[in-house]
Amino acid sequence: MLFYLQAYYPHLSPGIIMGASMASGIMSSVVLETVVLRYWEGMALRPAFRTAVGMSMISMLVMEAMENVVDWHLTGGMIDFSSPAFWAAGAVAIGSGYLAALPYNYWRLKKYGKSCH
Repeated sequence: MLFYLQAYYPHLSPGIIMGASMASGIMSSVVLETVVLRYWEGMALRPAFRTAVGMSMISMLVMEAMENVVDWHLTGGMIDFSSPAFWAAGAVAIGSGYLAALPYNYWRLKKYGKSCH
């Protein structure tokens, strides 16, 4: 969503672009997690949705915010699909989003006695 809005609606303010991209990222995550919990784990739809929202809302907000800030800082909102620097900035933004959410995710796993391995 971030790339789409920056490329096709460059006149929008950075706040609107980042807000819309964060909302679409969070919604797609909740939908995907709900589907996984519903069909792979066999949960009913309502508990699957509530679990998906509870599992990752804070983590997703932190991750999406960090990715958008880093992307905007490195690219200035410019889209150039032919530039290796553009793609490198995207990779750095994704990595920073992962790292920013890691402490919260670690705390949640530790709090509930879960292990990643």
